[in-house]
Amino acid sequence: MPEFLTLDDIDVRGKRVLLRADLNVPVKDGVVSDATRIERLAPTVEALLAKGAAVVVMSHFGRPKGRDPKLSLRPVLTPLRRALGGRTIAFAEDCIGPAAESVVGGLRPGEVALLENLRFHPGEEQNEPAFARALAALGEVYVDDAFSAAHRAHASIAALAELLPAAAGRLMQAELEALSAALEHPERPVLALVGGAKVSTKLDLLRFVIGRVDALAIGGAMANTLLYAQGLAVGRSLCERDIAENARQLLALAAERRCRVILPEDAVVAAALETGAATQTVAIGAVPEDMMILDLGPKTVAAIGAALDAARTLVWNGPLGAFETPPFDQATTAVARQVARLTRAGRLRSIAGGGDTVAALAAAGVTDELTYVSTAGGAFLEWLEGRELPGVAALVRAAQRR
Repeated sequence: MPEFLTLDDIDVRGKRVLLRADLNVPVKDGVVSDATRIERLAPTVEALLAKGAAVVVMSHFGRPKGRDPKLSLRPVLTPLRRALGGRTIAFAEDCIGPAAESVVGGLRPGEVALLENLRFHPGEEQNEPAFARALAALGEVYVDDAFSAAHRAHASIAALAELLPAAAGRLMQAELEALSAALEHPERPVLALVGGAKVSTKLDLLRFVIGRVDALAIGGAMANTLLYAQGLAVGRSLCERDIAENARQLLALAAERRCRVILPEDAVVAAALETGAATQTVAIGAVPEDMMILDLGPKTVAAIGAALDAARTLVWNGPLGAFETPPFDQATTAVARQVARLTRAGRLRSIAGGGDTVAALAAAGVTDELTYVSTAGGAFLEWLEGRELPGVAALVRAAQRR
């Protein structure tokens, strides 16, 4: 696991702490509709306050082109106050300059402020040194609790950790510990469960995990491409026929590295992706020309279930079928509930992440029953692909300088 400092390693008493959060949450009509990321930030804020710090929270929100009132972080204030037990939070109308300096300058230990959207300034995404220095001037210590943005080489993520003493927040720490336990020093056997629409978007991920897991189960529409690459008919299913050779290379790599690949044996097919559509369950190789594969069949679910029973560690990214449209949610739900049962029983360490995966686990009602569910999207995928994340690398360098 990367070596970085945590909140337990730094002295923040009487200091202003710049806390990088990811408050890029869904907002409709000015109201936050999902406060999960805000709630997960609260333990870090509370820990810093308990240690005698003044906390300055900063985040991006959306993709503004300059200052845009519709993309203000002001709607986050209410759920953030709620997550912090009703604590008063000052709001700065900017993230640098006089507006930010006035609010931050008035903070006392035990108090919290929220800065306006970092991306209102182009210097954030351009990782401009001058913008980073302006942010750094507001605080004395930097804490990064935004793993979901760690794959971005932006000023508040990569540069700030070079300018101030830096440590990981509780959420960042938990993410890194969970992922490291799953792929670097896991309890074996390790099973990777990968689904989603396209193999092309996960080629790097698949190549990386094949060398680190004992078995790989593939579902979702991306399985169709692998089936097609083996010469099997997939009807009108979503299928990337143009990367069949890449798919064959993946299967050859798995054989070379003795990673067992579990592909669909049967499938639920329909003529249209519609709620309540008439379905058939057919063997792979017998998919009608006018039908689409939209979910895994019961034999495949049983095969994945047997692999889960044998596994001690699971890494899961991507749904197994078109879970947003019943009845094509059945395989994903069945597997999710088995993962939850095995985790509760202490038989499985289960790590899952990615936007669609989180939504599928929520639909199955098991989000809180896995060992760890990452709300990070791109950062989670890039970690699984073995890439260096700028935010994590900056924390490691900060620890080395100490």
